[in-house]
Formats: sequence, C-alpha cells, structure tokens
Amino acid sequence: MKVFTNLQEAKQEIDSCVATIGKYDGMHLGHQKILDEVLQQAVALSLPSVVILSEPQPDEFFARAPVSARLNHFQDKVDFLHHYGIDAVYRLKFDHELSQQTPEDFVSNFLVAGLGMKRLVVGDDFRFGVNRSGNHVLLQTMASELEYEVIAVHPFFNQCERVSSTLVKQYLQSGNCQRVRELLGRSYSIGGKIIKGRQLGRLLGAPTANIELLTQSLPMSGIFIVIAQVNGIQFNGVANIGYNPTVDDSLTPSLEVHLLDFNNDIYGEIMRVSFIEKIRNEEKFANLDELKKQIALDIEQTRIFFKAIKND
Repeated sequence: MKVFTNLQEAKQEIDSCVATIGKYDGMHLGHQKILDEVLQQAVALSLPSVVILSEPQPDEFFARAPVSARLNHFQDKVDFLHHYGIDAVYRLKFDHELSQQTPEDFVSNFLVAGLGMKRLVVGDDFRFGVNRSGNHVLLQTMASELEYEVIAVHPFFNQCERVSSTLVKQYLQSGNCQRVRELLGRSYSIGGKIIKGRQLGRLLGAPTANIELLTQSLPMSGIFIVIAQVNGIQFNGVANIGYNPTVDDSLTPSLEVHLLDFNNDIYGEIMRVSFIEKIRNEEKFANLDELKKQIALDIEQTRIFFKAIKND
C-alpha cells in the first residue's frame, strides 16, 4: 500500500480513484462500513481505493484546550488500512490554509483535478471546508459538472447505539472491553517499539516490556488482561497503562506489559497489545511492597482468566 504526502507525488501514480476522507479514528464498525463501500466501488470501476486522512485531525488543529485522546495514531491507521485491502493513503496536512479553503475549491482542485476522484464515499454527516460549510448535499450538487459520483453512507448502529469514536472512548474509559470489541469488531490495541524502562518491574517480581507511546494522552488507564503479539507470536499477559502513581505519579503516560512465563530479550521489537479485560483502576499504594503484593494478585487473576478460557 502506498502512502502519499503531497499531490504531485500522488498524481504520478494515481490517474483516477475511488476515495473517502476523514479522521477515521478508531476504525470502528461505522468506519468499516464506509471502507467496505469504497472497496466495492473500486472493484466495480477497476480503480484504486484511496483513503484521505487529515493530519493533524481538525479538532486537534483548532483546539485551544486539550482534546480527547486519539484511539489511533497515524501509523496505526495506515497499518489497519493496509490489512483491510486499501490501495493508498493520502496524508492531508491540515493547516490554516486548508482550514480556510472553500469546499468548492477543495473538491475541484484537490479531489477532482488532483486525485482524479471518480467516486467519493462519505458518511452522511461528513463536513468539510471553511467553517465546515461543505456536506454531502454540496458534493451531490457539484457531482454532475465535475463528473464524479457521491455515495453517502448512513450511520451504523449496534445495540441501538450509533457507533462512533466518542462512544468507543466512553466504553474504554469505563473499562468495558467487551463492548469495545463489539463496536470495533476486534479488541482495542496499541502498538509500539519495546524500549528500555526503569527496570523497576524486575524488583517488583514482574519484569515488563515498556512500549514506546506516540502520544501524551491516553483514551483509558488501568490494569488490563492483554494478549501481546511480537513477531507474529502471541503471548498472554497483564498490562499497566497510565501514569504510575505509586512510583512517580508521572505526567508522561506509559504502557508496561508483563508477559506470563516469558523473560527473553525483546528490546527493539514491535509489540501490539490487545486489551481483553480490565482488572482494576490505577491506584497509589503506600509503598513498593504493597504495590508488589497487588501486582502478584493481578498476575494470578490473569492466569486464572486464561486458564478458564483454555478449559472452556
């Protein structure tokens, strides 16, 4: 799959395409409904499928105060789209100039003249252009003159709830991993390189793999039963994601994973951590001995969980 960052580069390889555009944070079932339509239309027209991702996300660009944490950083989105079968991703730089562009100019100059868009698939609540003045109705109005088609996809509902990134975050924050799986069609996961930490886990009887996070804010925190994957091999484990209140109450988030019955050197490898069930919230213990006792209980609970699954 190709990832483009400028229009000239993209035009050299894409004459025309079927496209969609948005934040696509979470890649939940609502997003997948749109992506499925993109792939179907691309096959029907024998054209490449292109997903246009705004970076930074518009709410991040305009924010005067901290915005809610992302579910996925850009590379996570790219990885998902690659495995989903999308042909190309265009990383659209969202800046002041773009934010002031009229929707008409964006469609004419970027989507049609630039990417050669022949069919656009968007959610029926899609907004774009200066002051979010463009929508799927405007896209339909311009379609005939500019010789493209628009497909507006209705919202996706699961158990009477409209599936959205905001809803996924709410369930993550409450620790309802089962509901998150139902909204995403998979477990929520975070991937990153394994880096050296403070080696404190060994002193506490539970050595951990420390995952490099590409964000300063998290969509959830706590102690979770996880399944970790390294080099295509899966491991059962327990993870702490958050701010380590007992150790230093850091403002910098961390993700530390203890793999059951594993103690090999995997520094520098890429690990993807899937969150299966929440055990408890983070808490500040009186001392490291109390923390060590709780970690032992967390590990035992994790073993019991996976043993029950195996015997089910």
